[in-house]
Amino acid sequence: MQECHTGLCLSVYIITFVLGFPTNVLAFYTFWKKEAVDDLKWNLPYALCPLSGFVFYMTIYNSTFFLTAVSVERYLGVAFPIKHTLKRRPIYAVAASIFFWIFSFLHLSIVFIVPFIGQDGQERGKNSTYTIPEIRKDVCYENFTDAQLKVLLPVRLELCIVLFCIPFLISSYCYINFIRILSRLHHIDRRRRLRAIGMALGTLVVFALCFGPYNVSHIVGFIMGRSPDWRDKALLCSTFNACLDPFIFYFSSSAVRGTVDKLKQGVKSRLCRCMSCHMLQALCGGANKTEKDKEHKQQEINAITTDRKRTGSSSLN
Repeated sequence: MQECHTGLCLSVYIITFVLGFPTNVLAFYTFWKKEAVDDLKWNLPYALCPLSGFVFYMTIYNSTFFLTAVSVERYLGVAFPIKHTLKRRPIYAVAASIFFWIFSFLHLSIVFIVPFIGQDGQERGKNSTYTIPEIRKDVCYENFTDAQLKVLLPVRLELCIVLFCIPFLISSYCYINFIRILSRLHHIDRRRRLRAIGMALGTLVVFALCFGPYNVSHIVGFIMGRSPDWRDKALLCSTFNACLDPFIFYFSSSAVRGTVDKLKQGVKSRLCRCMSCHMLQALCGGANKTEKDKEHKQQEINAITTDRKRTGSSSLN
């Protein structure tokens, strides 16, 4: 009976996904059209603008930290296999994750400060109190004033150095030495060795292509004294990180692969139980139908026999 309930839940979830995915895409399309009608202006409460920017940039720079952590872990596992295995503890990973989040939070909290810079200042050359133009509340985290850029551009440069360049250099050092050590270990299967080397090179390429252009715009903007025109296009490259990181973590971690394999086996077993349950129900239904057909035929035979007996008796009389 429990297996039948499991099959029912699975069927409901499949129907929910099949119907929910296109309808959510349609809802997203509606919001997209609404944004176009609003001429790409921010019509939500302005307090949500820095919050959305903060969450967005946190995901970018936390990804650089976690990719760096993966590179360090893989390097230590190859360079110092025994020490690394003996001293490896889950608590270290938890502590590193907490540190990454706090460190990113402290650096990226600038998005909450920038909108208030220059509000109470006075515009030189005009005898009027300077206030933030109304259009700035219609555009989210753009159209910065000169006073805001004086603070923001150096902070962007610092973000580029601390949150991108240093992690990228650490990852490069770890993966280069990782490849160098693996190349000398001939007792390891050649196929596994080449796969690990390819994974290391692929991670570095993803690191550079996804986060490099956007962080280069920080350097160019600091030199030019303004945000470069291609900055928004460079930001698009960082979005590929969302779909590439899961593959990196999957192929880099045996624990992740084991968890995914367990999930796959669980889904397969539930599908098999669901199918066997439905097949059993079909067989039972077919058997019941066969028994009912036999009873019905027997009743028809008995009725015909009774009619014949009655006909014979009436003819004798």
